[in-house]
Amino acid sequence: MDYVFSPAPPVAVPVAGSDARFPVRRVYCVGRNYAEHAKEMGFTGREDPFFFCKPADAIVPVADGETGSMPYPPKTSNLHYEMELVVVLGKGGKNIPVDQANDCVWGYALGLDMTRRDLQGEAKKQGRPWEVGKAFDQSAPLGPIHPRSAVGTLERGAIWLDVNGQRKQSSDISQMIWNIPESISYLSGLFELKAGDLIFTGTPEGVGAVVQGDLMTGGVEGLGELRVRVA
Repeated sequence: MDYVFSPAPPVAVPVAGSDARFPVRRVYCVGRNYAEHAKEMGFTGREDPFFFCKPADAIVPVADGETGSMPYPPKTSNLHYEMELVVVLGKGGKNIPVDQANDCVWGYALGLDMTRRDLQGEAKKQGRPWEVGKAFDQSAPLGPIHPRSAVGTLERGAIWLDVNGQRKQSSDISQMIWNIPESISYLSGLFELKAGDLIFTGTPEGVGAVVQGDLMTGGVEGLGELRVRVA
C-alpha cells in the first residue's frame, strides 16, 4: 500500500518483567470516580459515569525504575496532577456484562492524567469540550504494564501521590464510585472496546498544581511507583 507520507509507528508501552511492548489503541478516562474528589470538584452522589478521551500519542511511557519527564505545557498557569490506576484491555466487545468485564483486563499500569485546570475550567463555564484541558501533548505519563496473570485482579489497594516528597493524594482503589468491571461494562455500551484500549479509572481527592522542576512520585499497591518530573 502506498501512503502519502509514512505513518507514525504505534504507541507502545513496556510490559513489566518482559522485553515485550503493549500497543495502545485508544485512551479512555473516567471522570470524577472517587467520592471525595467529586466533592472537591463540586459534585456529590453516585452519578452515572462519564468519560473523556486522550489521544494515544499523549502517552509518555516511563520505564520501570526510571524518572520520566514531561514539559510544562503552553497556554496554562495551573497544571494539575491526577494519579490514577490504568486498566489495560486485552480484548473487548459491546455491552459487556459486569460479571464478564474482568475477563477483558490484560493488566494494570500507573498513570498521571495531567490537566490544564484553568483551560478546563473555562471550557466548562462556556459549555465547550474539555480537549484543551485534558488531551494536550504528553498529558498522560504511564508506567510499565503489569500483567493481570502476574499481579492478580485488583479490587483494593492504596493509591497515592507525592510532590517533592510531600504526600498530596492518599486513598484506596476500593473507594472508586464505579469499580473497574462496572466502568468497563458501562463504557462498552457507548463504544466497542478492543484489545489495546486503556482506561484511566479516576483520581482520588487532593489534586493540585505543579510547576517546572517538581517531581511527582505516585503508586498503587502492588504496582511499584511512577516518577515524573515537570521539565
